[in-house]
Amino acid sequence: MPEDTLTDQLQQDLYKAMRARDSVRVSVIRLLRSSIGYREKETQKSLSDADVLDVISGQVRQRRESIEMYEKGCRQDLVDKETAELIILQEYLPSQLTDAELCELVNRAIVDLGATGPRDKGRVMGLIMPNVRGKAEGGTVNLVVTKLLNELEGQG
Repeated sequence: MPEDTLTDQLQQDLYKAMRARDSVRVSVIRLLRSSIGYREKETQKSLSDADVLDVISGQVRQRRESIEMYEKGCRQDLVDKETAELIILQEYLPSQLTDAELCELVNRAIVDLGATGPRDKGRVMGLIMPNVRGKAEGGTVNLVVTKLLNELEGQG
């Protein structure tokens, strides 16, 4: 029997949450499914699990930005709401890479490509991003790649 897709898992979890009367989880999953449907209409194709992970990552990023803004605005009630939603969304993402694991992947990519400095950043990012999809945020990867390439240039 084929393994359930992430979309199937979301549908099953929605039913479970509805039966359990977990209104926060129901709301988050419905919003997520809506975003997935929107992306499917936009691309005019069914989304793969990797594409669904991109949608989830985008939702996680939005929640983090909202939390930051609400904290600045001293709106603890909204911070709590967004945090609860963030926790639910993170359940669907693969476990995140540690800084050490990310540095190791970036170093391996730099060696594989023979990168010598910051001008090779695009090539390194192009090799790394498909491998860390859903496991690390693009901004974090960008910072690590930039830092390691700048260190390389400083040594050369």
